[in-house]
This record gives sequence, C-alpha cells and structure tokens, in this order.
Amino acid sequence: MINEEKIKKAVELIIEAIGEDKEREGLVETPDRIARMYKELFAGIGENASKHLSKTFSVDSNDLVVEKDITFYSMCEHHFLPFYGKVHIAYIPNGKVVGLSKLARTVEVYSKKPQLQERLTTEIADSLMKYLNPQGAMVVIEAEHMCMTMRGVKKPGSKTVTCAYRGKFEYDKDLKDEVFRLIK
Repeated sequence: MINEEKIKKAVELIIEAIGEDKEREGLVETPDRIARMYKELFAGIGENASKHLSKTFSVDSNDLVVEKDITFYSMCEHHFLPFYGKVHIAYIPNGKVVGLSKLARTVEVYSKKPQLQERLTTEIADSLMKYLNPQGAMVVIEAEHMCMTMRGVKKPGSKTVTCAYRGKFEYDKDLKDEVFRLIK
C-alpha cells in the first residue's frame, strides 16, 4: 500500500536537501503532486497478471499470436528514473487465447513498480506461461533508460533489448526468427 503522507514528507526533505525553499510558490504543492504520481507509477506493486489472463477464449487453431509495439513506462529501481519503450509479445496457444488488450494490461501490471528491464521481461513471459499455459511464449523489450541518457554516461538514443523465451521458443530457432521478422 502506497503511503502518500510519507512520500510527501520525503519530497519535502529532498526539496530542502537540494537547497530549495519548500514554501516557494512553484514548490508548495510539489510534494502532493509527486505523492499522487507515485501512487499511479507504482500501482503494480504486489499485483500479478492473473485477473487479466484468466479470461480466455477457445480456439481451433494453435497458430502464432503476436502483439507488438506495446508502449510501456517503468521506473528503474537503481535511480528511480524512468525507462520506457516497446514490448513485443508472441505466444503459441494451447487451445485458448486471451483478449489482446489483456496482453497490454499484463505489461502494465509488471511495469508499474520499481523495476529492472531484465526482470520485467521475465515476469511477463512467466505470467503468460503460468496463466495461459501456451505451448510457448516469447517477450522482447526495447527500452531507453533515463539513467543512461540524462545522467551518468549521457548517451541519448541508446536502447537496451531483452528477450525471454519459454516453451517451444526455447529450442525452435525458426520460430524465434519468424517473431523477430514480424516485430521489425
């Protein structure tokens, strides 16, 4: 549970620690704004995708399903700066599929907490396997990390790509290649 009062107090301390006046007109409401923002940004803490992936539909064919370019925003757990980009999800049904919006909601659940891109990739793939029981799942994430672009090495435009392969995707190179062709 997000404690907005503690966040407000912490932000006031940060404002003071950087040498600013917390009573200055532009900063008076900043602790409240940041507390509300954090409540939204970290809404995935303690959540999983079970409610999103539990409603499925029967299918006669187990053909490849790909949803690409799912935009996401998350917060790097090392610097509490945003990282953002696109998630591409592929899976091979096992007699059932899920509504396409539920894949995007799954991304939202796991991206809305202090996160590592590597863990985010794994959590999405593992949840697909757990709740959909497909023959295989593949997740590819391409993201830009503000901790690398606005501070530190300052390399804007650099992207990190992570991949997770489960089930058939672990050993079928042609299947992986087909997904990579489709998401490019």
